[in-house]
Formats: sequence, C-alpha cells, structure tokens
Amino acid sequence: MPLFFDVLYEDEAILAIDKPSGLPVHPSATYHKNTLTFLLRERFGDDSPQIAHRLDRETSGLLLCGRTLDAERELKDAFENRRVSKRYLAIVQGVIPQDEGRIELPINQAKEGLHILMEVTRPDEGYPSVTRFRVLARSERATLVALAPESGRQHQLRVHLSALGFPIVGDKLYGPEGVQPFLDYLDTGMTGPLRRRLGHDRQALHAYELTFQHPSTGDNMTLHAPLPDDLIALWGAPVDAAALAAVATC
Repeated sequence: MPLFFDVLYEDEAILAIDKPSGLPVHPSATYHKNTLTFLLRERFGDDSPQIAHRLDRETSGLLLCGRTLDAERELKDAFENRRVSKRYLAIVQGVIPQDEGRIELPINQAKEGLHILMEVTRPDEGYPSVTRFRVLARSERATLVALAPESGRQHQLRVHLSALGFPIVGDKLYGPEGVQPFLDYLDTGMTGPLRRRLGHDRQALHAYELTFQHPSTGDNMTLHAPLPDDLIALWGAPVDAAALAAVATC
C-alpha cells in the first residue's frame, strides 16, 4: 500500500493532491493509519487540510482539500451542488465504436449480493445518472476514454461503462466475471492468475481534471493530475498532448 502523495497545487486556502492508487482516503474498519487522512495529519499536524470529496481506494488522481474552515465548506458545497467539473481517464475492455456519447441510465444499490454493489435499474427504481464520454485513442482490444460525470452516484463511471459493454480494465466488481474477482481477491490477494483474468492490478481509472471556482478569490481554476506510470504502461504507449487536450471537450 502506498504511503505517500504528491502535491499538485498549494496556496493559503486549498491543497490539490495526486492520490496514488491503493491509498484509501478515509479511515474504515479495514484501514486505520494507512489512509490519506492520516498522512495529511502527519505532514501538516492537527490543523491539517480537510478533504473536500472522495475517490475509491483503487482510483488514482486529483483530490482537493480545504486549508481553512471556510475553504473546506465552500469546496464541499461546490462538489455537492455540481459546481465542480470533473473529468476522468479510463482504459476499458473492447473498442468503443463511437467517438463520443452520453450514457443516461438510472443507478441504485443492488438488490442482491454485496452491499457495496451498484446496478442499473428501471427509471422508477433508481437515481438519475448521466456520464458523457469521449474516445481519446483505440488499440486492438482496448479504448482510452475521457469521462465527465454529470451526476455523482457511487461507482457511476464503472457501472455505466459496464452497462455499455466496455468495463474498465482491472475492475473487480463490474467486469465480465461479475463480483467473483473481488471475492477471489479478498481470499488470496492479487495473484498472477487473477491479474491475468483482470488485465491489470487495479481498476484503470484516474481522476485527471477538476475545474472549479477558487473558494477565496472566486477565480476559475483548472488542475490536472498526470496519467500515472502504471496506466501508461498498461496502455502501452505515451498519451500524446492532442489526446489529452481533447479531454476538456468531453
């Protein structure tokens, strides 16, 4: 488990972090000291920055923190009221034929199975959920795609891409085998055979860009977290600047 983070931007009001995959954000029954919250307290002391939103443990990328109480409140309110534009990068199984699109499928907690599992439902049974996507590059068996969620449901991007027929590489819950890889991982950890089944050690999802209003100055800001080395290696080639520039048009 990584016990570090990189600082992407810092001023008196905010701190922007590049969270590595595998680092949980908050303490839980499973993770105590090995969390981003603990690392922030270690580095900054009792007056440590407060995390304004969340990422799954396996998802890498950009996280914003408030360094003052007012900044924390402003950022959390902006996220809760959809005033922050979020864009992700993902590597998915299969070749998406269309260059761009919009996935509009309601989501709710699964009626059966694991309590963390979400699923697409009928409109009268789920919460409205929308994800825009833009294809950045294709290989023979995979697609590099930019994702822009218009809503913020749990596991939304993973559920929507799976429902579209292009699950995220390495996803232990929403891939072709359903939840079995997740159960196998809990039992044995990441083994060679399991890695080959999944295609990667972790879900190939990265929080790449945030556009928001600075809580103190009111200026519009856009920050980026570079694609991590493990996803560049998974893709098998550098992602060129033109492709990354297209993320903003998603």
